[in-house]
Formats: sequence, C-alpha cells, structure tokens
Amino acid sequence: MKAEGYIALSVPNLKGKELDYVTEAVKTEWVSTGGPYIKDFENAIADYVHVPAAVACQSGTAGLHLALLALGIGAGEEVIVPTLTFIAAVNPVRYVGAEPVFMDCDDSLTMDPDKLESFCREECDCIDGTLIHKSSGRRIRAVVVVHVFGNMADMERIMQVAERYHLKVVEDATEALGTYYLSGKYAGRYAGTIGDIGVYSFNGNKIITTGGGGMVVSQDSDLVERCRFLSTQAKKDVVYFVHEEIGYNYRMTNLQAALGLAQMEQLEDFVRIKTENYEEYQRCGLNILPFRKGIRSNHWFYSFLSKDRDGLIKYLDSCHIQSRPVWQLLHTLKPYQEAQTYKIEKALWYYDRIVNIPCSSNLTKEDIARVAACVREYENRVG
Repeated sequence: MKAEGYIALSVPNLKGKELDYVTEAVKTEWVSTGGPYIKDFENAIADYVHVPAAVACQSGTAGLHLALLALGIGAGEEVIVPTLTFIAAVNPVRYVGAEPVFMDCDDSLTMDPDKLESFCREECDCIDGTLIHKSSGRRIRAVVVVHVFGNMADMERIMQVAERYHLKVVEDATEALGTYYLSGKYAGRYAGTIGDIGVYSFNGNKIITTGGGGMVVSQDSDLVERCRFLSTQAKKDVVYFVHEEIGYNYRMTNLQAALGLAQMEQLEDFVRIKTENYEEYQRCGLNILPFRKGIRSNHWFYSFLSKDRDGLIKYLDSCHIQSRPVWQLLHTLKPYQEAQTYKIEKALWYYDRIVNIPCSSNLTKEDIARVAACVREYENRVG
C-alpha cells in the first residue's frame, strides 16, 4: 500500500454518468459484444472526429492489428515505425508477418519527417509505384505514425512523403483523442483522421477510458467495415455460422461502451482541465516539453527533461509521487534487436532525460504544487 497522499501518474476520472449507463446495461442484460451502447459509442466517436464510421474493439492494439489487416499488409513486407513509442504500436506489424523498420523522432517526440523522407529517397528504390528497401529487398507498404503523449506528428510532411512513395498511413492516435490541427492544410482535422486509417485507445490511463478498449476510424467507410467484419470472427452468415476467412474475437463489450459513452460526454472538459494543469505546472516553475505549434493538443502526458532521470524517479517515489521514464526504445528490445533501423539519434537523447510526471484530470492545484516543488528540489540538488 502507498502512503496517504500518494499522487499517481495517470488515473481515470469517473465523475459523470458512468454508473448510470453501466447499470442500465446490466439491468437490460446487454453485457457482452452486442447491445445499443456499442453503436452509440461508435457514433459518438465518429461524430466527434468527423469521420463517416468507427468500429469499437477490445484494445488499441487490436485496433492496430485490424488496421494493418484491412490495408492488406502481410508476410514478407516492411512497415516503417517509430522507435520512441509503446511496444503495442509495433507488435501488430509482426502479428501480420511483416517486419518493422525503426525511425527516429524529432523534438515533438513523433516521427521525424526529414529522416522518413531521406530514408525513402536514399535507402530505397521506387519501382513501378512500389517502394523496395535496398538492404533487405522487401517491399515497404506502410508507415505507422504515433502521436506521442497527445502531441501531433507533422502530418502534412508525412502525408507528402507517403503519397510520393506510395505508402499507406496508419495513425496510432491512441494517446491523442481530442488533438487536432488549428492551422495549415489539415486545419480542423483530428489526430487519427488524416492517414488511411486511425486508432484510439481507452485504456485506464488514457484521457477517456472504457477500462480497456479501442476504436478504429477512417474517412474510408469500406476500411472500417472491413475491420468490423474481421473483429467479429469474419462471420459471413450470422445464422449458419459461415466463416470464409480467419477472423478475430476483437469486439468491444456493451459494458465497456456504456462506460465510454459517459466518458465521451466529458472529453472536452478533460482536455480543458489537462491544458490548465499543464499551464499550472509551468507557473510553478517546471519547464516541461511543449506541444507542436498550430495544434490543439489534448495534453495527455507531461514530459519533464531531467538532469538525472533515474535519480528523480526514485526521489519522487520517496515523496509518494509516481513518475515514469519514457519507454525503452523499441529497437533495443530483445524482439527487435535484429530489425532494420535508420539514423536513430534524437530518440536516444530524449530517452536518457524524459520523466513523465502526474497528469490526471483530477489533479488539484495543491497536487501540482507539491509535484513541482519536489521536482525543483531534486533538480537543484543535482545541479
């Protein structure tokens, strides 16, 4: 047990109609993968991010797997991915039998579009509309772009590269529901809606939660329906159980969707609170990483650059404050140590310095002041 006054990194905020909706789902006995809340939740997400359709699934990871399957990515092909992200963004590449090629980040912590372009230009041949990796001889079919910590990748540049080299774009927006462009070519477009297909997550630490769950969205309704079909065991005939291809048990439950619908009703309040808390940390003297100019970020996570990452994490724990480093870079992990990489430099620098500090939407100003004071005290101590 943690001591009284413990401040967690990121916990759910369940102060809306969650209990009412979940209770209704239980009373009507719609608790599994059928029920009205699923469609209501899908419609709420689709309406919010301005896409024609959405499909709810078990997790963001399941959504990414479905997205790659729907795009036809398969064995013997390659997918360009970031190294600075959670491993769930990349594992689905292996699920479909493809191989990842790891790319560096820029100062937004998202994929570096300059290196993406130079990799495609210098390390690949484009032959009859097909991008071939010179080193491996494999066809490169897609790029997975992750909007890290609620930031937004440079989608204008990335989409230009993707179009030039005939790449499909999967947007991992699992951390960026509510983030959108304020200016530029994609002004008004939400994270997850610019590429060919996008995915959100509703894990317990996300800006809204269903306990566990995800959502696939696209401007292409056919792609969404393909994901829906695959997520329900690829059932061709629902009465006679006809299955003509391999499917998956990836559907969200009505109980989860009931929770999610209540959370969606509060999403804009959560974004406002997280933005205010981010600004409060800055007023308390913490120089935390900025978000990209020209976007409205959901301000999901706050990243502080420490002089002594591991020391600060241990000190905050002694103060009953939870913090975390950024993920271990994926190309260094055992499953991916033999994978292809390209000029990974900046991600290494950020990996050594980032400490994520408490960012829940139910933080008080007193909590923020206490966290900031402890961070300042340790950083001043180490000089």
